Amino acid sequence: MKDSIRKGFSFGLTSGIITTLGLIVGLHSSTRSDLAVIGGVLVIAIADALSDAFGVHISEEAENKHSDKEVWESTAATFISKFIFASTFIIPILILKLDIAIIASVIWGLLLIAVFSWYMAKFQKKSVTKIVAEHLIIAVIVIIITHYVGEWIAIVF
Repeated sequence: MKDSIRKGFSFGLTSGIITTLGLIVGLHSSTRSDLAVIGGVLVIAIADALSDAFGVHISEEAENKHSDKEVWESTAATFISKFIFASTFIIPILILKLDIAIIASVIWGLLLIAVFSWYMAKFQKKSVTKIVAEHLIIAVIVIIITHYVGEWIAIVF
């Protein structure tokens, strides 16, 4: 895989999973609404994917080290991967009760992060255990924080 595509793909995958998990856990904790969670996932899948792709585009241009083609490859890979991975979280919400769908989504997201982290560690010839654990801990911290922010919002508002 070309470096420009790998960079965009890895950013989009990670951001898509972490952002979407944080959003759905927080929205669930604050609203308990299927509609709010589905709407949030669709917004993340579109608006945040475009925003992140644009951010990667600007960042790659600012480095002044990449060809126009490489910049656009990173941009496209970021958008496509973030859009696809964020969109996958709609499936459990559509087919399961919301409480169960949130648990399934968390498991799905953590599984995706673990698998990609394993691949990345193998590719870089680094400790699989260390890389996978580090990335899963970060994801779990995001999930816990957004859950409690959602709970707080439900109480305050």
